[in-house]
Amino acid sequence: MKILNALQIKQADEFTIKNEPILSIDLMERAATKCVEWLKNKYNSDKSFAIFCGVGNNGGDGLVIARLLTENKYNVKVFIVEFSKNYSPDFIINLEKLKKTNMELVTLSEKDFQFKIAADTIVIDAIFGSGLNKPIEGFVAKIVHQLNSHQIVSIDIPSGLFDEDNQGNNIKNIITANYTLTFEQPKLAMMFPQNDVFCGECVVLPIGLHPDFFKTVDTNYFFTTKQEVKSLVFPRKKYAHKGNFGHALLMVGSYGKIGAAILSSRACLRSGVGLLTVHVPKEGVEIIQTAVPEAMCSTSDEQNFITDIPLLDAYDAIGVGPGLGMEKQTQNALKLLIQQATVPLVLDADALNILSENKTWLAFLPSSSILTPHPKEFERLVGKWNNDEERLKLQIDFSAKNDVIVVLKGAHTSISTPLGKVYFNSSGNPGMATAGAGDVLTGIITSLLAQGYLPENAAIFGVYLHGVAGDVAVENTGEEALIASDIINALADAFGWIKI
Repeated sequence: MKILNALQIKQADEFTIKNEPILSIDLMERAATKCVEWLKNKYNSDKSFAIFCGVGNNGGDGLVIARLLTENKYNVKVFIVEFSKNYSPDFIINLEKLKKTNMELVTLSEKDFQFKIAADTIVIDAIFGSGLNKPIEGFVAKIVHQLNSHQIVSIDIPSGLFDEDNQGNNIKNIITANYTLTFEQPKLAMMFPQNDVFCGECVVLPIGLHPDFFKTVDTNYFFTTKQEVKSLVFPRKKYAHKGNFGHALLMVGSYGKIGAAILSSRACLRSGVGLLTVHVPKEGVEIIQTAVPEAMCSTSDEQNFITDIPLLDAYDAIGVGPGLGMEKQTQNALKLLIQQATVPLVLDADALNILSENKTWLAFLPSSSILTPHPKEFERLVGKWNNDEERLKLQIDFSAKNDVIVVLKGAHTSISTPLGKVYFNSSGNPGMATAGAGDVLTGIITSLLAQGYLPENAAIFGVYLHGVAGDVAVENTGEEALIASDIINALADAFGWIKI
């Protein structure tokens, strides 16, 4: 799914109006109807709503929502936030329709913006939609401050939040919504952790914008959904054998951290690889052979940590890092791996920490290698950032400069490619913030690479599959009790759900 900027969203509306064809007032009705369907499912009819409408088309959405909620027997009061005397044409039409219902309408202006609503009233924020490009100020900011003590549902985007770059915004004057009902596709701002306090839970409502527009419009930002991932899955042929599904190598584990080797190995196998060899220190051999009998073992000379690499000719993909440790000999082994590997690597955990101390090695990574840092590991690689927009730029630049794919883990994990494209993930849940979940992801992506998926697709598919497995697992465990092994155990159901 493409993530569009404010101008492109406006163009999508205009294209739909011209080519469906549909009147703009009817498209507004369609969008508002979708919002009301969601509100009816969320709130019982005994709830009261206070709808705050600006005088543009976002306010027009709010007026339609008010009329439809009233028709469904909800108690509704409308406040018009008159930040301008220039009402949009569709706002005027819907205002006239609403006046015929005898609903109470209150206009708030710079001269008089005082209002009172009950503490349990649900606020619907339809003051400013997408396209706002300057911070909220004056009496509207004071209204926002008063509203933020209530439960809020924002329409399109929380008022005061910019679609994309909020570096120059005044974050004190932004609606803090509990829910945001946005249309057709999420906004880029909704992908950033810093904006979670404003957006709350984001719900994407399809409103039937013309599909031909989305086929041709250019963007570098994407939101990965089941539809895209399902198209990536390789079907298995009847007469296939294990040799058709690749041979993966994992260089993992050190004393006290063989558990990471087990998790990544089990995840690799559960993700469909034909053959797996695990290169571990001597003390890990019996553990791996017992815990993961399906895997073969390659042994390093040292008892407690890896000091060398095996011959690499047999392997279609190589993952390195989980539980690896930071011993000097281990660092030398990683350097040798980087120099000798002819296939893309998947680098995680201590492999990334070693790279952060030896940044000149980045230039020797095989093209399209995949780095899977969490934010702190990424900071060690690129330095500090002041906000999420700056962090995203650092990620994009890092991918381009080093010809690598970066999987920056977190809610809506972002995957950047050497060509500047960024894919934000839609699956997963907070329960996956648990020890070993990253080791599982390393195993999954390494497995997909070995099976012949292109590096970019292996990263996109692997991250989404990992999240879906977490979503399947959390249904049984709850978020607090979820552990990394639960994610592995749910991979079979996750594959099945994606392919349906």
